[in-house]
Amino acid sequence: MTKPLISAPAPLELPGAAADLVAEATRWLAYLRSERRLSPKTLEAYTRDLRQCLTFLNEHWDAQVSIKRFAALEAGDIRAFMASRRADEIGGRSLMRALAGLRSFGRFLEREGKGKVGALSAIRAPKVGKSLPKPIQIAGAKRLADATERAGENREPWIWARDAAVMALLYGSGLRISEALGLKRRDVPLPGKGDTLIVTGKGNKTRMVPVLQNVLSLIQDYVAVCPHPLPQQGPIFVGARGGPLSPRIIQLTMERLRGALGLPDSATPHALRHSFATHLLSRGGELRAIQELLGHTSLSTTQIYTGIDSERLFEVYKTAHPRA
Repeated sequence: MTKPLISAPAPLELPGAAADLVAEATRWLAYLRSERRLSPKTLEAYTRDLRQCLTFLNEHWDAQVSIKRFAALEAGDIRAFMASRRADEIGGRSLMRALAGLRSFGRFLEREGKGKVGALSAIRAPKVGKSLPKPIQIAGAKRLADATERAGENREPWIWARDAAVMALLYGSGLRISEALGLKRRDVPLPGKGDTLIVTGKGNKTRMVPVLQNVLSLIQDYVAVCPHPLPQQGPIFVGARGGPLSPRIIQLTMERLRGALGLPDSATPHALRHSFATHLLSRGGELRAIQELLGHTSLSTTQIYTGIDSERLFEVYKTAHPRA
């Protein structure tokens, strides 16, 4: 019995690139997708960054960019590309990601015996200013998960219940919005029947997180009034027409609510995850445990929350310490 043929990925559209470079870039992205298991958003960003770089080099050199020409990149060429992106008001984080993607492509070419792009390793990554996440105060975070706060909205009650359940899950378990909306109904225990969730995070990595009983009750309240079928193997949170719920819907809900509740513009769905980590830390939670709960690969990513807590303590000191 013959095995079915596996179709090769469609060649990328890379204006300014020669056919040999297009073929290798297509293979590189297929490798990142299948072997490295990078997220679709990261792959999309890397593709966009490479396309922008090759378009720039094509104009910069006034010639198509072949593998041989790309391998002969000089540090000045890369600096010129980065400067052009700066001129378009691209931030440091985006430039850092672009350089990381180009280096990944360069390493791939080297492993495949296509030449070494030495100039990419000679360029320093752009400096990125550290900005602390902005958590929501405990009282505000709790009100976001209260379905009665939505009673004045011109929407169906089951949608109020759904949004309250999602908000409670983001804050109560520290999930990313994609992790919450990616849950299947079979993944969520009934109240009193369990207290953990298995969620799939970045890089398709799974982790176990605790879930509060009152959060499970809110989810069950939503399930009980949802007018659409919710099969065990399907998503537990659905949109108005019964399809998968878009993250944008939750973002828009948050925008409406923060005005009604007097919350700042920094109150986003992701801020509920920041609030989860910050409030745990302020109540004595261990940093390593919080790292595991958030699904951070590196502890240094989690350590940013110690900066928030220190900042809060300093504010308390300034306002409460008796002065001579």
